[in-house]
Amino acid sequence: MTRISQTFATLKQQNKKALIPYIMAGDPNPSVTVDLMHKLVAHRADIIEIGLPFSDPMADGQVISLAGERALNAGTSTTQAVQMVGEFRKSNSTTPVLLMGYLNPVEIIGYDNFLALCEQNGVDGLLLVDLPPNETSDDLSAKLADKEINQIFLLAPTTQSERRKAVLNRGSGFIYYVSVKGVTGSKALDTDEVARQVQAIKADTDLPVCVGFGIRDGESAKAVAKFADGVIVGSELVRHFADVGDDKDKLELAIDKVLSKMDELRQAIDGL
Repeated sequence: MTRISQTFATLKQQNKKALIPYIMAGDPNPSVTVDLMHKLVAHRADIIEIGLPFSDPMADGQVISLAGERALNAGTSTTQAVQMVGEFRKSNSTTPVLLMGYLNPVEIIGYDNFLALCEQNGVDGLLLVDLPPNETSDDLSAKLADKEINQIFLLAPTTQSERRKAVLNRGSGFIYYVSVKGVTGSKALDTDEVARQVQAIKADTDLPVCVGFGIRDGESAKAVAKFADGVIVGSELVRHFADVGDDKDKLELAIDKVLSKMDELRQAIDGL
């Protein structure tokens, strides 16, 4: 059983839902990320999602796209981003860490080299946005399973039935449901429609279903947590680093705001 699977099993026993914050590796600079990961755990994150900075992030809205630019400008590479997980693992061996990124940097490194890097640094899940399940070889799936790394896929309101079937057959750990027709950070969240979609997915899989894209506050998190197994929040956290630059006071204030938002989300989800 992977760390991700064990986390969801424990939460289910406790009748709780997962809170999964997303941050961009290396944003606003590489020295921030590992310490912030520990702070997220202290504020009761169940799983941490780490963005791998990329120059052409097709699924990301402006907030996260700019975060990726800041990370790249600060010198953060894909390899360094994965190594940050390894640094985190030196004092945390229990909290699952999921990487979310794009195929191009992985292909440059090479699949085998990248997967070895993930294994060496304690990565628990991999979500490559532009790697469709019907193009994912059985060999890659087997290698991930052998390394106890879950393969996470996205499902969206517009997902066609063939892709949906492939996602449910090939995915592991949990299903990541995109709650809106758009990119990260969208405000158009229809919780009734999302509830119908999540219930339909749950009827066809035993995997937990987590919802991301469009969750902005305690109210929306609580509404989604009523029917989903987990809530994923990214843009609402990442946006606080937009104007930090090299100002240490601004950085400290930004981190305080991120952690305050975590407390708001956690309290709302646990208050069901």
